[in-house]
Amino acid sequence: MPKFTKRFVESITPDPEKTLKYWDAELKGFGLIVLPSGRRTYCIEYRNTDRMKKRLKIGVHGQITTEEARELAKKRMGQVAHGEDPAEQKKQVSRLATMADLAQDYIERHGYKKRRRSLQGDQGLLTNVILPNLGRLKVLHVTRQDIESLHKNLQTTPYKANHSLALLSKMFSLAVAWGWRDDNPVQGIERFQEEKRDRWLNDEELQRLFSVLDQHPNHLTAYVFKFLLLTGARKGEALGATWNQFDLEKGVWTKPAHLTKQNKKEHLPLSDKALEVLQSVKRLVSQDSAYVFPGKVDGKPLQEIKTFWKRVIKEAHLENVRIHDLRHTHASHLVSSGLSLSIVGKLLGHTQASTTQRYAHLADEPLRQAAEFFGKKMEKLTKKED
Repeated sequence: MPKFTKRFVESITPDPEKTLKYWDAELKGFGLIVLPSGRRTYCIEYRNTDRMKKRLKIGVHGQITTEEARELAKKRMGQVAHGEDPAEQKKQVSRLATMADLAQDYIERHGYKKRRRSLQGDQGLLTNVILPNLGRLKVLHVTRQDIESLHKNLQTTPYKANHSLALLSKMFSLAVAWGWRDDNPVQGIERFQEEKRDRWLNDEELQRLFSVLDQHPNHLTAYVFKFLLLTGARKGEALGATWNQFDLEKGVWTKPAHLTKQNKKEHLPLSDKALEVLQSVKRLVSQDSAYVFPGKVDGKPLQEIKTFWKRVIKEAHLENVRIHDLRHTHASHLVSSGLSLSIVGKLLGHTQASTTQRYAHLADEPLRQAAEFFGKKMEKLTKKED
């Protein structure tokens, strides 16, 4: 049998009745399998340390050259000479979990611990960002460079980039805990700088907003926006609220742990204006509804409110205002009116003081007014009479 060359391999005529096998004259164990279809596949045959005959595919002619196949065959036969079993190693690699497997386990084994909206966000990142880029990779083989490349490709959307990084970090932490790999390749990768939104409605904009909402006295969603503004609640907390959470006589809303972002029960005092909104809602909705803001489907809360919000801000001539900015507006006006950050943080349900710190610059004005008050008093006391 001659040494394999490109000319020799391509000169072989396939047998339509059977598979043909050829062996290289120079490298022992280096073979070529020719199928009736004409497909030519390079391989090696060897015996492992247990004297079991093994065959390992090297590559298909046309996809790799004859010389490339020879070099790969030499490498694999060298492994055999050192007591390794490359065919078994290949099987083990094929059985390794992929990133798609990790994603599925993350959702099934960890997802139930997350809030519904947060889980939906994770599923969106997995479907649109992570799996298209990393899904086929083995969990064990994903490198820091793979993660950095994905992160860098999202640099024009830093919020999405950083949240993808955070999700991957959690997934790999679980992979380490489950024994899938020994390290977390996300650790140490620097996040992109994110610009915090600083949009809140001033007095004039608030007047315009309420004026428009008052023009829709029979539209339940109008009361949702009023309630969000007057309480500083998150959208999910308000839409998931049920009447049994409220003590209208004492003016207290007890938010159950499953509604809050921190998964802790919260007690929120309600203003007279907020209670007035709730009384209006009571007159508007069915008395049989458990939800304060019931949806069109029986037993379900209101779901879609963005369409009406777009209409409202257009009528109120408000620009760049999201529904969540009503919460920022509530907090910003409280802080700028002189309330301490700690009090505002408690009203918003913040467990970390650093979260409320975003409003710290608004606390300067009351302090400046206080300082100016004493300064003017001293000026008056020390002013010399003419």
